[in-house]
Amino acid sequence: MAEWSFFTVARREDDRGILSAVESGKDVPFQIKRVFYLYAMKKGATRGSHAHKMCEQAFLCLNGSFTITLDNGKKKEKKKLASPSEGVYVPPRIWVELTEFSRDAVVLVLCSHLYDEKDYIRDYGEIRHEE
Repeated sequence: MAEWSFFTVARREDDRGILSAVESGKDVPFQIKRVFYLYAMKKGATRGSHAHKMCEQAFLCLNGSFTITLDNGKKKEKKKLASPSEGVYVPPRIWVELTEFSRDAVVLVLCSHLYDEKDYIRDYGEIRHEE
């Protein structure tokens, strides 16, 4: 069963500021085909609440903070992300929920596939019962 993993993005800092870059196949183990971001989240909002059949994802918190909960049906982990230099790689078939957004949270999501509604698993029971 595939596992998620947390990672740190390299940063270069000088008197002008900080530059961080995420590279396909290096920082994330897939070719990036889609990028989207979440911001201006309402108080108490939950995002995600699904898994993917094929799509791999990486989540980064570019500003503020949020909590990510990862669940493969047997193991569950919850972690607060609050730095643009830390992220989490999520392979297919991992249930993801994003909660506890700060007012200024900006979440960047990198995807291995283009959007396809047929790739979504929206019934948690499908994940929970997998071997």
